[in-house]
Amino acid sequence: MFYCREKELSQLNKFYNSDTFECIVIYGRRRVGKTALINEFCKDKPTIFFSALSATISENLENLSKSIYEYRYPDKVVTEAPIYPSFDAAMQEVTTLASKERLILVIDEFPYLAKADESIQSRLQHIIDHKWQTGKLFLILCGSSMSFMENQVLGYESPIYGRRTAQIKLEPLKYRDLKQFYPKLSNKDLSIVYGITGGIPLYINKLNVKKDIKTALIENFFDTSAYLFEEPENLLKQELREPALYNSIISAIAGGASRSNEISTKAGIDSGKCAKYIQVLIDLGILKKETPMAEKSGKKTIYTIKDPFFRFWYRFVPRNMTAIISGKISKAYDSLIGAYLHDYMGLVFEDICRDYLMNYADNLPITLVSVGQWWGPDPVAKKEVQIDIIGKAAEENKYIIGSCKYRNKETDVDELDLLKDYAKVFNKGNDYYYYIFSLGGFTKKLKESKNVVLLTLDDIY
Repeated sequence: MFYCREKELSQLNKFYNSDTFECIVIYGRRRVGKTALINEFCKDKPTIFFSALSATISENLENLSKSIYEYRYPDKVVTEAPIYPSFDAAMQEVTTLASKERLILVIDEFPYLAKADESIQSRLQHIIDHKWQTGKLFLILCGSSMSFMENQVLGYESPIYGRRTAQIKLEPLKYRDLKQFYPKLSNKDLSIVYGITGGIPLYINKLNVKKDIKTALIENFFDTSAYLFEEPENLLKQELREPALYNSIISAIAGGASRSNEISTKAGIDSGKCAKYIQVLIDLGILKKETPMAEKSGKKTIYTIKDPFFRFWYRFVPRNMTAIISGKISKAYDSLIGAYLHDYMGLVFEDICRDYLMNYADNLPITLVSVGQWWGPDPVAKKEVQIDIIGKAAEENKYIIGSCKYRNKETDVDELDLLKDYAKVFNKGNDYYYYIFSLGGFTKKLKESKNVVLLTLDDIY
């Protein structure tokens, strides 16, 4: 089944129906479902699908030639195909074919092709300007290298800048989307699946929850033969030249280091090099740089693991590797994994609540432009305080201030009192609107309180 990409499919079909030349750039992190989206869109449409290789230009030309040959002779089983003498010759054949019907040309993993021959983008620019611009070819350039696609394809200095007619950045699925995969799971279990997979469609399918989450994790995650078990390591090897160094940085952050000097010290990497490696991981969507909401980047800046899948893996796999490799994880699951899963879900719950406010909440008292968190010193109490949710309004000096409690017991009125105290420390607005999210619900006294919105997990699903 194909889930949750109706908007992107609709956009692609709208451009396809224009019946004029289109150059659509589709990009996003690996495993997010770009190729699946393209395949679904191209279904029943004339398409040349060329997947570039991390190889020489000659090998890529051979692969492109085969893709064109398969299009020309769809009923043949192609093992070998005539190879065009040059990339330009292959593109001339595409031009001829596109003159006969509306034709889609997909170049998947475009960064591989561009790196194999640095002139490729200039060649494409020339072909677009002189041959395709007035035709009906539908060109899709797709890539997983986020920094390359954003800077060297969509960037101002790119040879094909201005030739694209649209771009789609494919993001991981939202927490609510998981209902389409597992309609029978409770909202709590759905939130846990989201906390494990991070909304990556492939991971959701590979986790394959049939009976319960515990069984799915034991069979499809904490098993050395399982796809998900080696996925972080495979991704780092696929994307990076020095995966061991990047692994040490992620491990340092998973172990509690959050500031740049702490990370470099714990990882044993020179601070200058460490900063560059961290930026690469940010570009890949694995890490994120955080600054307290409504403040500029500075001494308070921290680095955290953005990708929930990486966060989950580094939280539970390395420290339990012996039990996993020895095959004893099924017997020890409750004490090694289950006992800490609730605590792990705290940050996930905060992410879900922020997502709810930005994308799903109706009748908000203000128009939100961004949502984050805030932390800083309380000069009166002489302690560090943290506010789980700060929602900044389009209107000046208006904020939503929220608390997220992922615990089974009811949240009492003291949480609202604490939130109001923290708002005084935050001290950046004139109007504050209080929201409290709680897994376990709320006491009668808190429910009777005024000027606060109370929401459970079920409310935001």
